[in-house]
Amino acid sequence: MKKRLYIIPFLTLLQLGSISYAQEKPVVEMAQDDLGNVTDAFQEHFFEALKQKAIENHEKAIDELVQSLALKPDEPVVYLELGKNYNALGQYSQAAVYLEKGRKAVPENEGMLAELYTTYFEGREFKKALPVVRDLARLNTAFSEDLVNLYIQTEKYDAALGLLDSLDQVKGSSTYRESLRRQVYARTNNVEAQISDLEENIEENPKNEQDYLNLIFVYSENGQEEEAFATARELLEINPGSQLVHLALYKFYIADNKAEKAVNSMEILLNSDQIDEVTKYQALNDFLIYVTENPSLEEDLIQLVETFSEKENNLKVYKQLGTFFIEKGKKELALNYFKTALENDMDDFNLYRNVIKLEAEKGHFEEVKLLTEKGLEIFPTQAWLFLMQGNALNGLKEYQKAEEMLLTGLDYLIDDAETEREFHRQLAITYKGLNKAEKAAEALKKAEKLEN
Repeated sequence: MKKRLYIIPFLTLLQLGSISYAQEKPVVEMAQDDLGNVTDAFQEHFFEALKQKAIENHEKAIDELVQSLALKPDEPVVYLELGKNYNALGQYSQAAVYLEKGRKAVPENEGMLAELYTTYFEGREFKKALPVVRDLARLNTAFSEDLVNLYIQTEKYDAALGLLDSLDQVKGSSTYRESLRRQVYARTNNVEAQISDLEENIEENPKNEQDYLNLIFVYSENGQEEEAFATARELLEINPGSQLVHLALYKFYIADNKAEKAVNSMEILLNSDQIDEVTKYQALNDFLIYVTENPSLEEDLIQLVETFSEKENNLKVYKQLGTFFIEKGKKELALNYFKTALENDMDDFNLYRNVIKLEAEKGHFEEVKLLTEKGLEIFPTQAWLFLMQGNALNGLKEYQKAEEMLLTGLDYLIDDAETEREFHRQLAITYKGLNKAEKAAEALKKAEKLEN
């Protein structure tokens, strides 16, 4: 059956958002250490060009590469390097000339194709980019979503939807691909035609899960929530084992305040291998917001977070859970989850701050001392860490060390009267412990002055 798509005027590139070639992709390069039988002069010019490119002297690099090409006219790696330098200068038409020559010489080289893709994309020549990215996607599936983007740019909407469907079937659902699908639907002029096409597809092939999911998506985007929910229930009847349908169902159950069913849908989607980690995380965040208004579900939330963490090997979500319990005033639970998150992300200063503050409130000075020592190895100029270590050392009655840490921390402090006041208060405790009454009094005066 031929799909009917009705097109609205072309949207601007700014409206379309980011393009996926800017996302992380495998680094693809041509080997530059095997240049075959070349002259010393060729190598001298070629490697000088690499040096000039590295310091962003692209005009000089191009001069050297042109001289290399004169000595060895058909060397693909020289074409590639010329393309890169012209791209860096924004001279895309010149880059394309050399990269097309390189593509002709090595048509299956991913590095050459990727640079040519950059050239045509940056030059807004999407029709020329399309066959390049088709070849790239055939060599490396990481470029498949770029191909979808180019289908959208060149108004090949059926091809874009078809590729999105096949990617969803192979890779599972993805929020990024949902955004691409939304772009396609935003460019079509007749929602009813989309719905009609999908309903016909379902009638012809009622076991194709993707058509149901697409129909749910279109209904939801069009504000037809009842129809979307009915379609989700229909899919569940036909395929009770469907996991992807729960991406829609959990939202409906939350909206209808059907807590038990919402939890069940969350469990299924979080355990699914068909749903990507980012989508699961977003669903978990939706559920956390729901639990904020329904505290009786806190135990379910904890269990769902553990499921996500184990399934995706991701402990970062515990930071979010710690924040949730801090807001609820449940500091013991918050501390446990922040500590778990810190085990996974030792470079997160805010996690150190949360854990140290909660440990200090409990009077766990030995713990605070150890945590601030670890923190200072990573953040050696963070004045607040020196303050908290001084606090801990005072609590442990190690006053000499406390004085050293507090005075050092003050040197790193910049324009923070509140923290400075705390430094002087701790120094007053330190000097009192060292039997230096005059200095203790002086520190207290400085603290009091900062209160005004």
